[in-house]
Amino acid sequence: MSVLAATGEPVLVRATRLIAGAVFVVFGLGKFLAYDSELASFRHYGLPLPEAMVIIVGVVELAGGALLLAGLHVRPAAFLLAGDMVGAILVAGLGQGEVFPSLTLAPVLLLAMVVVIRAEEPSATTTSV
Repeated sequence: MSVLAATGEPVLVRATRLIAGAVFVVFGLGKFLAYDSELASFRHYGLPLPEAMVIIVGVVELAGGALLLAGLHVRPAAFLLAGDMVGAILVAGLGQGEVFPSLTLAPVLLLAMVVVIRAEEPSATTTSV
């Protein structure tokens, strides 16, 4: 059994990318489908321009998750989503003591993005001719 998917991507990396992408899409959609609730949370966190921040974070999570699912622009999407998770951990988790999802799921998603970013790095042994 090969540990590489048909695309040459390691199976565990591909699974990590796809599962994390789906989670980001769901949470991104939630920013729009439960806008009032999300807005109340963002206001509670003391974020500047909470109305805009809900939309910005929603777009980052929804678009970034969709890119991960599609396998397009994976590394830039993972960088943005990693930053999103650092923000969630710092602002909601450590700043407000919000255990779920900020101190449980967010660190796991941050780790997943690090795995995806590292897997997408150009090999140090390849050289261009």
